[in-house]
Amino acid sequence: MRDGFPSRTLPRLGASAPPQDSRRGRGATANPTSRYEPAQREAFHDETWMADAPAPLRTQVTPERSARIIARNSSPDIPFDRSINPYRGCEHGCIYCYARPTHAWLGLSPGLDFESRIFTKPDAARLLAREIAAPGYRPETIALGTATDPYQPAEREHRLTRAVLEVLREARHPVSITTKSDLVLRDLDILSEMAAENLVLAAVSLPTLDPDLARRLDPRAPRPDKRLAAMRALNAAGVPVMVNVSPIIPGLTDHEIESILGRARENGASRIGHALLRLPGEVADLMADWFAEHYPERRTRTFALLREARGGRENDPRFGHRFRGEGAYAAMIGQRVRLAGTRLGFAFGRIALNCDAFRKPGTQLALF
Repeated sequence: MRDGFPSRTLPRLGASAPPQDSRRGRGATANPTSRYEPAQREAFHDETWMADAPAPLRTQVTPERSARIIARNSSPDIPFDRSINPYRGCEHGCIYCYARPTHAWLGLSPGLDFESRIFTKPDAARLLAREIAAPGYRPETIALGTATDPYQPAEREHRLTRAVLEVLREARHPVSITTKSDLVLRDLDILSEMAAENLVLAAVSLPTLDPDLARRLDPRAPRPDKRLAAMRALNAAGVPVMVNVSPIIPGLTDHEIESILGRARENGASRIGHALLRLPGEVADLMADWFAEHYPERRTRTFALLREARGGRENDPRFGHRFRGEGAYAAMIGQRVRLAGTRLGFAFGRIALNCDAFRKPGTQLALF
C-alpha cells in the first residue's frame, strides 16, 4: 500500500495510459493489460510520435455467437434470477462500472477496451424465443441490462434490445429494464403496451445531477436532464419508473442523494433503488487513477470512506454486503435514502410483475 492505495495503482495504469487527446470522451484514463495475459504491456511515447495530434480512439463493434442468451444467478442480493445482456462492453464509459473486469475474460482490458471494444449478440431474440418456449420453462421477471446498458449507442443501429422486447411482448413475459439512456423512449410503443398488463418496470440510473461531473463519470451516457426527461415520458405513458441512485460515491456524489430523489419524484419516478460504489477487480485501480486525473483532492477521502464501509477493503464481495456496505457510514447512507424516500412518497425496491399472462412464443390464443 502507498498513501492508502494499492502500490501498483498509479505506476501500472499511468504507464499504459494513451495520450489524453486520443481518449477524449472516454471514461477510463488507461488501458491496463488483462489480468489473464502472460505479459504486461506499456505505452511508449517519444517526442516524434507526440508531435502530431493522436487519432481519437474509435469504437469497434464485433458480433459474437452465443449458445444461450438468458443468464441465471442465485445471488440473495439480487431480486431476479435471470437476466439478458445483448451487448458485452459498454460505450457509455462509466468509470465505476462493476462489469469492466468481464472484458479480461476476452483477453481485453477492463479499461479503455471495455468502452471501445463492444460485442453484440445478433441472435439474442432468436435464442430468447427458443429458451422461453422450451418445455418446463417457468416465467419470472427477466432483468434486461444488468451488466451493460441495453440502450448504449450501438443499439441505435443494431436494435437488439428492441428485438428482445418484441419477443417478450409476444410472449407476455415480464421484464425489468435498467438504463441510463433516453433511447429507451424509442421503444415506448412496446413498453406502454406491456405496462398495461403489468409486464414491465423501467429503472433509470442517476448517480449525479451535476452535468460536469456526469461528463467525467459516464461520458457517453445522456446528460442527467435527459434521463429525468426520460423518466417523465415513461411515466406519462403508464410505464412504472424506478430511479437508481447508483452508485453512491463517498465524498463525491453522496451529498446529492436527497436532491436526486426530489428531482426524480418530480419527473415521475415512483420507486427507489440505490447501491454504494463497488470496486471489484481492476475497477479499484481504474477508479483511483480516474480520481488522480479529475479530482485528486478528493481521492483520499473517497477511498477512506469506502474502506470504512467495506470492512477495511476497497471491495467486499460477500452476499448481503456488496451493494450496501456496513458500518456507520453505510448505515447513514441507507438512513438518508429511507428518510428522503419516505418523505417524498416513494416505494422501495422492484414491483411484482405479472407472470400469469405468459404464453410460449408461437402459441395461438384459444378462441374461447
